[in-house]
Amino acid sequence: MAFFSSTPTAYFSPFSPRNEISLPSSPFKPLKLPSYWPWEKVKIGPMSVSPMGFGTWAWGNQLLWGYQQSMDTELQQTFNLAVDNGINLFDTADSYGTGKLNGQSEKLLGKFIRELQGKKRVQDDIVIATKFAAYPWRLTSQQFVNACKASLDRMQIKQIGIGQLHWSTANYAPLQELVLWDGLVAMYEKGLVQAVGVSNYGPKQLLKIHDYLKARGVPLCSAQVQFSLLSMGQDQLEIKKICDSLGIRLIAYSPLGLGMLTGKYTPTKLPRGPRALLFRQILPGLEPLLSSLREIAQRRRKTVSQVAINWCICKGTIPIPGIKTVKQAEENLGALGWRLSSGELVQLENAARESPQRMIQNIFQTR
Repeated sequence: MAFFSSTPTAYFSPFSPRNEISLPSSPFKPLKLPSYWPWEKVKIGPMSVSPMGFGTWAWGNQLLWGYQQSMDTELQQTFNLAVDNGINLFDTADSYGTGKLNGQSEKLLGKFIRELQGKKRVQDDIVIATKFAAYPWRLTSQQFVNACKASLDRMQIKQIGIGQLHWSTANYAPLQELVLWDGLVAMYEKGLVQAVGVSNYGPKQLLKIHDYLKARGVPLCSAQVQFSLLSMGQDQLEIKKICDSLGIRLIAYSPLGLGMLTGKYTPTKLPRGPRALLFRQILPGLEPLLSSLREIAQRRRKTVSQVAINWCICKGTIPIPGIKTVKQAEENLGALGWRLSSGELVQLENAARESPQRMIQNIFQTR
């Protein structure tokens, strides 16, 4: 994983992650710096981003995440905390937000960026990665371009960092798939996006779109898939291998398995809402993995979530855990500034293989 290092200047805020640096007890002892910092960037296409981004699926989603507009104040505080601590990659989608709140995630993200008062340099540094849904009524490349323009209007920005195709239609509407690819080319050529990416593409279709875009002179900068200790099956590992070989950055969504890898839930302590059905099915078979996560977390003086996210970073991906509270963001920031050892990585991966249950893959992910 390539890092663009500079001499770090420690940033302290009331919400800064704890225990990330050790201050010297005398002026003659060197400062103990972590192996990398949030403000040291990784390359993704033409852009430089933090080694971890944050996802905004919950911003506007009432069904799965219980969103209410009264949460907006804390969401803004959460966003500010992330930015103040070096995070500059935020993932969203034009379909995020249920019912009348469709597009709410993009609207809030744009609003929060605009209200970073007196921080134009920080505003300009933020990279928004948004996804455009492959709705069945988007049947021309111009309709896909119009979707991109609608996202720009919702966020009130001039250019999107990464414009991503949310899912492939190859399994059920292959002709539409080619139209959507042309839409990605068009939005790139018109300068509406700095780079293009895909989401939920399996290995075979990922190679196809890479070659298609390359022939059109458009580089594929990113591939976003479900990737975690709960989602490290053959297809996901093959996708990672392809990304590494072609210079595509893998963005890992659901690095905490919708919350199953936080250590906060048990078969008798389940989250509210639809997630409870999935957790009830999978959690009882995760004890080998959760036990290893707890053991390493205790030894490292970290949380289970921080260990799980750090595993994704160590595998060369950019994880984008979802955030909706200051507490969640503060905890997730603690995944930065250190690295799991090679032995710990092997321990976690062996424990994951010993756990009989796996996360259900996204039904839209192609082969």
